[in-house]
Amino acid sequence: MTIPAEMKVLMNHIYELQKGVRRMVLFTCNKKYGEQAVSRLESQGIPYILQPAGLQNLNVYFGRRECMEAIQFIVTRPLNQLTPEEDFILGAMLGYDICVQCERYCKRKSKRDSSKAERPKVGASV
Repeated sequence: MTIPAEMKVLMNHIYELQKGVRRMVLFTCNKKYGEQAVSRLESQGIPYILQPAGLQNLNVYFGRRECMEAIQFIVTRPLNQLTPEEDFILGAMLGYDICVQCERYCKRKSKRDSSKAERPKVGASV
């Protein structure tokens, strides 16, 4: 029996979680693999949260219980509807490069922020 690539990715994420490489994972898969993913996580005693992602996909958040408890407060709608702050926190929790997250936050914030409030320039005192 051939294991689908998506399930191989899930198993690798679980391995990294168990080895302490990650504290939390966001795994996106086709909904047809949702039951398999849940079964695997439950058999390993790993806390998880499911979130629909479009018509065909499913976001599966899993990892440390503390992280899952925080995710319940942060991810209350589709990812593309998160505020720049929520997006930043999620990226940081997932272990994404913090400098890249800062750049992403500033770009998203600038697009949303129509006010011309004066912000301190980098290198200036606040």
